[in-house]
Amino acid sequence: MLKALAVTGVPHIISKSVHLYTPLVLAHLRAMDYLNSPNFPSRIEELIKKHHVPGLSVAFVEGDRTFSAGYGFATLDPPKPCTPDTLFDIASSSKSMTAAAVGLLVRDDEKYPEVKWEAKMSSLLPGDFVMAKQEYTDGITVDDMCHAKTSSHDDSYLGLKAAKPDDVRSVTRNLRNLEVTAPLRSKHMYCNIMYAVATYLIEQKSGLAFADFLHEHFFKPLEMHSSHLQPTRAKSFGVGDRIATGYHWDEKSERYVGFEVWDSPEDQGAGSIITSANDYLKWVKALMNQEHPIDEEVYKGLIRMRSFPEPDPEGQMPLTSPEVYAAGLEVFYYRGHMVVGHDGGIPGFGSKHFFVPSLKFGGVILGNANNTGEIATALAYELIDEVLCVPGPERLDWDKVLQERIAKYENDPKEEELRRVLREDAEAQKMPLSLYTGTYWNLGYKGITVDVKDEKLFIDASDRSIGFFIVLDHVRKQTEYLGHVSNCLSGEEYDLIPARFLFHNDKPVKFGLELEKEAEMIWFNRVE
Repeated sequence: MLKALAVTGVPHIISKSVHLYTPLVLAHLRAMDYLNSPNFPSRIEELIKKHHVPGLSVAFVEGDRTFSAGYGFATLDPPKPCTPDTLFDIASSSKSMTAAAVGLLVRDDEKYPEVKWEAKMSSLLPGDFVMAKQEYTDGITVDDMCHAKTSSHDDSYLGLKAAKPDDVRSVTRNLRNLEVTAPLRSKHMYCNIMYAVATYLIEQKSGLAFADFLHEHFFKPLEMHSSHLQPTRAKSFGVGDRIATGYHWDEKSERYVGFEVWDSPEDQGAGSIITSANDYLKWVKALMNQEHPIDEEVYKGLIRMRSFPEPDPEGQMPLTSPEVYAAGLEVFYYRGHMVVGHDGGIPGFGSKHFFVPSLKFGGVILGNANNTGEIATALAYELIDEVLCVPGPERLDWDKVLQERIAKYENDPKEEELRRVLREDAEAQKMPLSLYTGTYWNLGYKGITVDVKDEKLFIDASDRSIGFFIVLDHVRKQTEYLGHVSNCLSGEEYDLIPARFLFHNDKPVKFGLELEKEAEMIWFNRVE
C-alpha cells in the first residue's frame, strides 16, 4: 500500500540571525543545509520504503537552529500523514527520563537525603526490594538499578489483560522469586524490570504517581505539552487522535499488519512515554545544554560510564569506540566525538534520540514499525558525518554496514541447530496431546496454560506485558519440544526456544520453558 502513496515532508524550521551563532556552530551549518535540501527527504523516502516503515518523524537541533519534519504516514487506512507532532510510543528511549527522575532525587539533599547513587535499594525500599540471592539484596545500589546489570525476566510480569495485572509494586516484590544468573556486577544484562523498580522508588519517595512526576518535573517546565506516560493518559488530555498506528511488515503476504499502542503500567519507566519528535527534541536540548530541569550534577550522574553491553572488540561499529551503558543513556565515541543517546523498540514502534555535546548537535527519530531502529541509526551516523563535514570518499554506507551487522548477529548458531533438529531429527508425536494440557505454575512467572490448537500444543500468553503465543513442535521422547514464539498483536515469530515436560506415573507434572536466555529453564509445576 505504501508504494501507492506519496511520501510527504512537512518541514518546521526555527532559526535565529547569524550573529547569534558561535564560531563552532558557524563552522558546521552544513547539517541544516542538508536537512533543508531535496536530498534529505529523498533519502528518507528511500529508507522507509526499503525497510517497510510507513511513517517517520524527525527533529534536529544544531546550535540555536532546529529542524523537524514528518514523512510517510502515521496511519495507512485511512491514510493520515506523519508530521513532527505525530505521537509515538518511544519504548526504551524513555529510560533517560526515568534515570533523570532518579537523578533529581539524588540531587535534592533537603527532601531526599537518603537517596544517593551509592545507596542500597533494600534500605530505600525495606521489605519490598528483596532479591532471590542475599548477595543481590544486600548489594544492589541505586546506581546498579539504573545501569542494567541484572537478569531481565521480561516475560514474568503480567499486563492489563491478565486476571490480576501487575503494577510496579508487585513487580518489585516479585524480584525475590526470579533467579539471578551471574554474580553481582559481573556482566552487563539489559534489564527493564529495574527501571520499573526505579519508578516505584520515585513514587514512594516523592508521593507522586510517576506520570505526575514526569509532568511536574519534565513535561511542564520543558513545555512538552503533548507528552504523557501511557496512551490512555495521552487520550485523556485530548491528543489521542495524534497517536500513530503501529505496523509490522508481513513478508509472506507482503502487507502491513496494523495495531494500536497499548498501556503497560507494569513496566513504566522502562518505556511507555508517548511523545512527538518536536516535543522530545526539547528533552534532548535540555540534556545536551544542561538546561533546567537538568543541571551539571544530574547530567554527570546520567552520563557516567558504567558497563559494556558488547565486550567483544569485533562487535563494535566502524570508527566507533566500544559502547558503554550509563544511566538510561548509552555513550560512545565516533571519529573522536562523544555521542550520547538511547534507542527504543517495541512491536510496531521504534525510536532513537542522541546528541553530540562537542558539536551542539542532536536529534530525535521516531517511526511506526519494527525496523525504525535500523533507519534511525543509519541516519544518525550520516548526519553526524554531515556536521563534521567528512569528505564523501571517507563516508561509509551506514545502511549497508548495519544490514551486514544484523545479518551476522541474526545467524545465532544455537537457533540454527534447533531448526536443524526440527528439520532432520524430529520424531512423531505418539501420546495424545490432551495428556499435556492444563495449567502450570511458577512463583515468579505465575500461571501458564497449555492447550491444543490446530493439532499442536499451544500457549496463549497474551496476558503478559508484551503478549505472545507459543506453538510447540515435538522433537523427541514425547517430552522434548521446541516452541515457536510469536507476538500476539502482529503475529511475527521472533524466537525459537526449548521446552520440556517431566513425567511421573505416566503423567506430566512439570513443564519447562527457556524464557530467559541468561537463566536455566524456567520450570512450572502442574496445577491439579
